[in-house]
Amino acid sequence: MKVRSPSGRRAPARRPGRTLAGWGFALPFAIPFTIFMVGPVLVSLAMSFTDIRSADLRDPLAVELVGLDNYLRLLDDELFGRAVRNTAVVVLAGVPLTVGLGLAVALGLNSGLTRFTALFRVGYYLPVVTSIVAISVVWRFVYQQDSGLLNGALGLVGVDGPNWLADTTLALPALIVMIVWRGLGFQMVIFLAGLQAIPAHLYEAARLDGASTWQQFRHITLPSLRPTLLLSAVIGTVGLMLVFEEPFVMTRGGPLHSTLSVSQYVYSQFGFGNYGYASAMSYVLFLAVAVLGVGWFRLLRSDG
Repeated sequence: MKVRSPSGRRAPARRPGRTLAGWGFALPFAIPFTIFMVGPVLVSLAMSFTDIRSADLRDPLAVELVGLDNYLRLLDDELFGRAVRNTAVVVLAGVPLTVGLGLAVALGLNSGLTRFTALFRVGYYLPVVTSIVAISVVWRFVYQQDSGLLNGALGLVGVDGPNWLADTTLALPALIVMIVWRGLGFQMVIFLAGLQAIPAHLYEAARLDGASTWQQFRHITLPSLRPTLLLSAVIGTVGLMLVFEEPFVMTRGGPLHSTLSVSQYVYSQFGFGNYGYASAMSYVLFLAVAVLGVGWFRLLRSDG
């Protein structure tokens, strides 16, 4: 029986040779991806339902299934709860700040600033391409109590600065400031691309109708930037949910676990050899990232 398309034309027949050729081109990537990415992900998922530890690597058959015990254990782990709260604070404070400041800088570079625009763009984006470890080390010196740049500046106006990274109240906010500063340039580039894609005739028509700058921003810029806001929010949320290098280098999760992140706690559990427990923790983090991502898509989708 001959198959015809809805337009009445005969549908092209499938060519097995072309399909095989396509798979041939894909296999050099698909095989390593399956072995080194998909395989470990599935193995780690299976590990989360076992009591496997580092000592069990010598005798894998001694591993026992524990079901959901590792996940239930997380509910009673006070240190994991502290890490979750710290990570939530970083996300709740960091995402609005990086997105808002990135949009503000992009608006300034796109319209108000005409001189040295390229210099400002490079300056804001430079922290993004710089090593996170190097930036963290520099900021650790900035926050030092006796010889730090910040306390030195405060001393010029007669203010005795605290020991920022050794204070359980100030350490996490100080860390968030550094994280926002570093992510600002990336958000700026995203919003610059979105702003330059908005047709100029929309603003011209709005000005002819007497719309103020705020009205143009509210009724033209923001609706047009909805896909850009979605991308920015999702990338920012995922990055901050997985924050690791900054607290690891600057505070080691201290003082008194006040800057401990979930990723850092997962890393420490793997280091202690608690592979099953750490795997369960990783999948809880993955689920949280997925839920927040879906939430952003539902909130900022184009037809919303």
